[in-house]
Amino acid sequence: MTLRIDLHTHILPKRLPNLSEKYGYGGWISTEPIEGGKQRMMLDGKPFRDIECNCWNAEKRIEECSQLDVDVQVLSTVPVMFNYSKKPEHCLDLAKYLNDDIAFTCSQYPDRFIGLATLPMQAPDLAVQELHRCIKELGLAGVQIGSHINDWNLDAPELEPFWSACEELDCPVFIHPWDMEQKGRWTKYWFPWLIGMPCETTMAVCSLIFGGVLERHPKLRVCLAHGGGAFPFTIGRIEHGYQVRPDLCATDTQTNPLSYLGKIWTDSLVHDQDALELLIKKMGIDKIILGSDYPFPLGEHRPGELVLESTLSDLDKQKILGLNALEFFGGQVKQRFQRK
Repeated sequence: MTLRIDLHTHILPKRLPNLSEKYGYGGWISTEPIEGGKQRMMLDGKPFRDIECNCWNAEKRIEECSQLDVDVQVLSTVPVMFNYSKKPEHCLDLAKYLNDDIAFTCSQYPDRFIGLATLPMQAPDLAVQELHRCIKELGLAGVQIGSHINDWNLDAPELEPFWSACEELDCPVFIHPWDMEQKGRWTKYWFPWLIGMPCETTMAVCSLIFGGVLERHPKLRVCLAHGGGAFPFTIGRIEHGYQVRPDLCATDTQTNPLSYLGKIWTDSLVHDQDALELLIKKMGIDKIILGSDYPFPLGEHRPGELVLESTLSDLDKQKILGLNALEFFGGQVKQRFQRK
């Protein structure tokens, strides 16, 4: 039986404290119960998203995973909880609460869950401090960060201590788009999620490449959500820009963007067989990891279905469905879940 590890799933605590009351100002997510056993996420008194119990109930998640043949979920917070624009000490306090909750869930069901940390990235010193706690004390397996930190792209000099710490701790990084433009032309048709997210991810990885982050930190293991956004499908244009306008694109690195193909991971969430084929061709069969975006509607509702229905060989399907995740995490995760 093929091991199936879903890298891209989100979870919340069953209860969130009243953060606006706790910290003394607005802009924080709260939850309130609604009919059908669901909860409504609220932002400054306005509905943000309705969620079902599978967003916080571990037993329900395991039940649904068993129905969907998913052996292991990688748990990360919902990106709206990043809160990078808030006061660092409050963001750290909330991050600790979320990380402790994820770690507890993983400790209750160690054969079913792997945990990723969230950090107060707007304060890199605090982020590094919390990262050490999460990896060394809580036993989390990696970290999820947003595609940018307020006005910083991911190559901001302020973030160098974070990238160094990830290398030092051998900590893999899952990059998720967030905080997309939502005004003006972006207000209709769910454009921030359909178009803005792929743009965000592409800007994130191009910042890592053109900003020399991956060059300075060659041991980093980075995975991009949503099949790498637009990156795998615009790499030709990106590399051409590097060649014809080095005065704009090659100011902080002398490494051709194409050299990173086969070194960056992405999840498999592309919703289309042709897109999956091109993703594999560009990024490499060893660098694609099953990701569903469970439990949200824009995700793959039957995790791995696109891969299973493809013409890939059985071995290549096994790589995407589970084996590549083991290589991405390595260490204790690989030892714990590797099947002989």
